[in-house]
Amino acid sequence: MADTPQAQVGIFGGTGFYSLLTGDVRQVEIDTPYGRPSDAVTLGEVAGRTVAFLPRHGATHRIPPHEINYRANVWAMKSLGVTDIIGPNACGSLQAHVKPGDIVVCDQFVDRTSGRKDTFYDGPTVTHVSSAEPYCPILREAAIRVCRDRGVSFHDRGTVVVIQGPRFSTKAESRWFTGLGWEVINMTQYPECFLARELEMSYVNLSLITDYDAGVVTEEAEAVTNVAVVEAFKASLGTLKDVVLQIIETLPDTSSSPARNCLAESRFV
Repeated sequence: MADTPQAQVGIFGGTGFYSLLTGDVRQVEIDTPYGRPSDAVTLGEVAGRTVAFLPRHGATHRIPPHEINYRANVWAMKSLGVTDIIGPNACGSLQAHVKPGDIVVCDQFVDRTSGRKDTFYDGPTVTHVSSAEPYCPILREAAIRVCRDRGVSFHDRGTVVVIQGPRFSTKAESRWFTGLGWEVINMTQYPECFLARELEMSYVNLSLITDYDAGVVTEEAEAVTNVAVVEAFKASLGTLKDVVLQIIETLPDTSSSPARNCLAESRFV
């Protein structure tokens, strides 16, 4: 539509990211073929670039992870012309060396969800999009560079296992994931990052570690609670916002990213 505003960068995150945006900040309501997104999209400026922000759980955090309309959220970004998406979120650690307060720039995910609408391609054209390297290497390098320059405690790679939620893991599940060598646990990375790839948008994840998952440190470790997660996230939110801001300020050209033309080799013809 000719009247639809345009943005280059999209952010899926929590309400704390509204304050990143400056200039003519405005909200737009977007209808999609997949229903309503989690909330209105807020548009503003960062370093001369138009940025679209969408709280994945809604502005008042009313939508649990398994009920988020991921397809509508991602489609809304694409409809605004977004080419690059930054997806920060609060996560648990599955390894002792990945500490609360650290940021993990994930390079892989493991999907342990069920029943989520996780593709735009239900036919009639059969489309198999590769997810071998699900995160944009160009945006990942940009995020790693920013974390290193800012002296942030971070990990330049990691696998995030995405669980269905809304419950947290049992100790048995947590020990299983830890034993398999995965570093991060979360409830929203899948299918968000993969849907962005299906629409040929580059995506980078910033996993802010808020806690150790159940059973990681010792058997006597206190079980994770939502209250503790929220408190830890708020404590580190300033650092995460600074990283996101600098990524946008120094955003590289991602036109050569594998994600940006992945459909060319994905269609069954």
